Amino acid sequence: MTDALTIGGLSLTSRLILGTSRYPNNDVLLRALKAGGTELVTVAIRRVNLADPTGENVVSLLRREGYHLLPNTAGCYTVRDAVLTAELAREALGSDLVKLELVADEDTLYPDAEKLLEAARILVEKGFRVMPYCIDDPITCRKLEDLGCVAVMPLGSPIGSGMGVLNPYNFRLIREKVTVPLIVDAGLGTASDVALAMELGCDGVLLNTAVAKARDPVLMAEAMRQGCEAGRKAFLAGRIPRKSYADPSSPTVGMVGERHGRRVGGGAG
Repeated sequence: MTDALTIGGLSLTSRLILGTSRYPNNDVLLRALKAGGTELVTVAIRRVNLADPTGENVVSLLRREGYHLLPNTAGCYTVRDAVLTAELAREALGSDLVKLELVADEDTLYPDAEKLLEAARILVEKGFRVMPYCIDDPITCRKLEDLGCVAVMPLGSPIGSGMGVLNPYNFRLIREKVTVPLIVDAGLGTASDVALAMELGCDGVLLNTAVAKARDPVLMAEAMRQGCEAGRKAFLAGRIPRKSYADPSSPTVGMVGERHGRRVGGGAG
């Protein structure tokens, strides 16, 4: 793939973004990241000890391997907590790129659209490059773009559910409404889910549980990479339109023989 994904000035050759939590151990994590070919990885700032004196925390490992870090505000339920967490991440990591996650409740982990818009506005004004985790609503996504977010990341289905993209129609609408990168964040479970998301016109996917909790995380990461690449190529190639009836792929002009008053058609010649 030669078409790069650019998010807030950061240019990436891989359109697969991976999370770093819930893996069996750090060795499996690093091997899965390599197999997935990812360049940008997420880190939950509120769940990482940035002051670890041993230098062996996840952030140190990821930096040593050369990955771009995308700190996120996972675990935040208020605008104040999300903003403070983002500011802590910028101070600790020296980056203003942040995944803004502000959930409404513990049961669904659905984003709180109202608080999300407020927090996004504040962070953009403070100079952050904001990538918000949001609902699959084209109006909310357009408002987030209007506020200055560098990408929008609607959920395909609830976090960790593995149910895939439940509302493909919504994603088609979002693709029409926004010009910033569209990243599917949450709910994808396997490579076919990733391929479908990319075929819908999404610019990338963000995965964690589907890889980290797979029976073989490393092999699943490789499958996700291939699904992402195949879906992107299919989108760029342009699929044929869906039709209600068969359309012979072999030419019928000049064919000998008729059946019941109709010229004999061809199959996939």
